[in-house]
Amino acid sequence: MPGCIQLPFLRFYSFSVVFMIDPESKKQHNRREVLKKIGLGSVAGLSGVLGSASPGYGATNHSYLKGMPPIKIKSVKAITTCPHGIELIVVKVETTEPGLYGLGCATFRQRAHTVVSAINDYLNDFCQGKDVDNIEDMWQTTYVSSYWRNGPVLNNALSGLDQALWDIKGKRANMPVYQLLGGKCRFGIDCYAHADGKSPEEVADNVQKFMDQGFRHVRIQPGGYGALHMAQKPDFKEAGFGHKDDNFMDVRPYLRILPKLFEEVRKKCGDDVEILHDIHERIQPMEAINVIKALEPYRPYFIEDPFSPENMGYFKLLRQQTAVPIAMGELFNSPHEWLEPISQRLYDFIRIHISQIGGITPAMKVARLAEWYNVLTAWHGPGDVSPVGHAANAHIDFAVWNFGIQESVNFSDTLKEIFPGSPYVKNGYMYVNEAPGLGVDINEKLAAKFPLPEKQLNNWTQVRKRNGTAIRP
Repeated sequence: MPGCIQLPFLRFYSFSVVFMIDPESKKQHNRREVLKKIGLGSVAGLSGVLGSASPGYGATNHSYLKGMPPIKIKSVKAITTCPHGIELIVVKVETTEPGLYGLGCATFRQRAHTVVSAINDYLNDFCQGKDVDNIEDMWQTTYVSSYWRNGPVLNNALSGLDQALWDIKGKRANMPVYQLLGGKCRFGIDCYAHADGKSPEEVADNVQKFMDQGFRHVRIQPGGYGALHMAQKPDFKEAGFGHKDDNFMDVRPYLRILPKLFEEVRKKCGDDVEILHDIHERIQPMEAINVIKALEPYRPYFIEDPFSPENMGYFKLLRQQTAVPIAMGELFNSPHEWLEPISQRLYDFIRIHISQIGGITPAMKVARLAEWYNVLTAWHGPGDVSPVGHAANAHIDFAVWNFGIQESVNFSDTLKEIFPGSPYVKNGYMYVNEAPGLGVDINEKLAAKFPLPEKQLNNWTQVRKRNGTAIRP
């Protein structure tokens, strides 16, 4: 219609505002003047029009446009579950709006009970009565409220709170969270699977199985991290040093098998599949540099975590020695650990753990920073992240241009029952369920059937050399 102006932002309310302008009139207003006169951005100008919109969750809620009091935080609590021997922690933020709550992942299995205490004994009191809409302010005030920053326990508690607030905001807007972050940049999220085995041949067979399922990226490991099964004689145990359950890693067999592993996978699976590997910081820097150079002929998609956080200074030397792409950051929890390396392009993928750094709010800032230096995202997504946390990863993956790859996980039927609406993987791509918010709920009664163990002696990080020296993961 000539001179017709529609306001798309009002279509949530099943109507549009139309202004008719006589094309013959000498007093025609241009589009900008019309929009100015109807008061775009003016709450007062729209409050009467929008006043009849009924809230719901379910439906779109614009209480701030109608002059209603903002929704406040009523309570913050930890929900725990451990159905497969992996401690999972979820933050539930309940609001003064009946039926409206948000969920966020705060899983830190090495210190699970401590995180639960931080949530229940601290965050609940700190957050009560605050506005659920002010996510940035909530993040900043929580972050500095302990004075000392970036501890993993408090960061995980903060991450659960932050994700839960984004979940609430998405539900209020009646949109998936990725829409609030800018909308989709891709139809699906490319993932990598995990293939291991006791021999290169067994690993290659497992890679082929994942390729048959549609995966185009597979991370290959010679058994567990560091090929612990190849270590034969832990002298420290015979000497009675350390704990009886400490693991033993023999570096030499691990370094010898890696090139053979890559060669076998390329030979059996071809050049189309992208292959990755995680050193997991378990060898010395010069050993890492040498073995990465030896892997160059097999074109790794990336090599992950070659150096421990204490050895970041070796990255410049690594860059001078090889062009193999590097992923780094799983152990980072402070911005000071990634700011300078990203700005110097010292690695190609930033691999931070969203629950470790404090949630969606800081992760989006990291992704935007990395975009300017052509560093891609590869968020950490292991089995000890709840489906809520995997959903948070996925919503960011959809929204950021510089997405690289996402670690995938296959949720059991039990986990999917505890967490209805969990993300899913099909043909090597991860998807979310498109529901408002993060899209994942929790069955609290079922979760409670799998309580956390009273004692937590998780020792997979306790690895020693032959003489008993602890190896830093």
